[in-house]
Amino acid sequence: MSVDPLSSLPVVPDTALPADVRTGSDKDKQTYQAALGFERQLLTQLTQAMVSTTQNGDDSSDSSSDDSGDGSDAGIGSSDAVTQAYNQMLPDQLADSLISGGGTGLAENLYRALREGQS
Repeated sequence: MSVDPLSSLPVVPDTALPADVRTGSDKDKQTYQAALGFERQLLTQLTQAMVSTTQNGDDSSDSSSDDSGDGSDAGIGSSDAVTQAYNQMLPDQLADSLISGGGTGLAENLYRALREGQS
């Protein structure tokens, strides 16, 4: 069975789940889903912060933001509509990709800590 609570998390293949979650009870799976949800939220916030630091603001002109030396504003910091839409989708897509691959390991550690707390 794949982990997919309320469709808010991407599908995580069984092979990416810890063995004790795969063979555990429904409560174990729910606990792991909660831990994955937390990890996804944290990754989304981190990637949003990453994207926001790469955007050029109209009110600030930081000379270090353009290392190419050609004066071009193209790239992640560009302000055209397509780039803005891409920058809005990027944090969620990065977080979903990381979670689909099994996460960073934070969810597994949280799961184990929560499980110990329940004992």
